Amino acid sequence: MSVKIRLARKGRKKQAYYHIVVADSRSPRDGRFIERIGIYNPVTDPATIDINFEKALDWLQKGAQPTDTCRAILSYKGVLLKKHLLEGVKKGAFNMDEAEKRFNAWLTKKETEIEAQKSSIEKKGEDSRKKRLEAETAIKDAKADELARKRAALAAEAEAAARAAVAPAEEDAASEETASDDTEETTEPAQE
Repeated sequence: MSVKIRLARKGRKKQAYYHIVVADSRSPRDGRFIERIGIYNPVTDPATIDINFEKALDWLQKGAQPTDTCRAILSYKGVLLKKHLLEGVKKGAFNMDEAEKRFNAWLTKKETEIEAQKSSIEKKGEDSRKKRLEAETAIKDAKADELARKRAALAAEAEAAARAAVAPAEEDAASEETASDDTEETTEPAQE
């Protein structure tokens, strides 16, 4: 029986996550499995990987073959490096203390790289949020300025219309006054 470490798809459409399982190579992808050893969620940024390190190492030492994606996941988490170091100890290349020392050095380096990646992702997210906020503020200010111009134009039109309505009335009143002045002048000389 050939045993594989592979992914079993879960989740809904466009929201997939995967169980990392140990299964017979003849069983279907989402079918029967021997043991579930972890979870992989590629939707999150960065991808979430939760794996039982000891179980994965145990299955690798028993001869389980990981698929390409699972090999990348196990390498990312350091399971393959640990297996390699343990094989070096078995062969007598170095002792267990040296293997632990090398693995811990790699692990601390990897953790700093991961933290740097997470912080850069967060920084990019903050920068994009700031840019979007500035763009929205600029659009809001432009709309407010345009609205203020429209209101000023409407107020000017209303004032002009009011003046136009008042101007003919004033002209009529002024022409009546001049007409009454003319009649008064004409009537006075006639009395003399």
